[in-house]
Amino acid sequence: MDYAGGYFINVIIPVYLMKKIILASQSPRRKQLLEWAEIDFEVIVSDSDETYPDGLNMEEIAIHIARNKALAVSEKTGKSKTILAADTIVVCDNEVIGKPKDRPDALQIIRKLSGKNHHVITGVCILYGEKEISFSDTTTVSFHELTDEQIAFYVDKYQPYDKAGAYAIQEWIGVIGIRSISGDFYNVMGLPVSRVIQHLQTLS
Repeated sequence: MDYAGGYFINVIIPVYLMKKIILASQSPRRKQLLEWAEIDFEVIVSDSDETYPDGLNMEEIAIHIARNKALAVSEKTGKSKTILAADTIVVCDNEVIGKPKDRPDALQIIRKLSGKNHHVITGVCILYGEKEISFSDTTTVSFHELTDEQIAFYVDKYQPYDKAGAYAIQEWIGVIGIRSISGDFYNVMGLPVSRVIQHLQTLS
């Protein structure tokens, strides 16, 4: 924040002048998005609890897990660094769908999404000193009806076992299977990167 004419104003820092941040995630998609945005970052991860208390709504679940990831890394690095953590969940028919355990689970998950709308929710937590910025972003994705052959081909070729909802929108299944998207495409990849940048630019 800066002070001008009796008012406090946000100082927007150009991306190329922003300080190096810590990405508390091993996700190759989140790394790729920060690289595309030309954000200077390093990856530091630490084990954290990905369970959540009862009574949270879907958005709060994603934020809760992201905050735990950020706090775990903060314990390693101290509070002098800017830490970015995120967690993405998929919700279909009011059920939280995580990463598939194995091939049968991946097949079952995609069959559940086939022909329906589902919501991709990414919770984000940014820690900077004593400051915390937390928010969630939701994108609604609609799939065409997929055949069992299409689903099996995708799972066997792309092995989507590290992905919530058992798919990646930027892969083959997104190209042939998605009817419509409402919201941020990159949020489905794992990070609403434009919103993240807007918040990072206000930190000083």
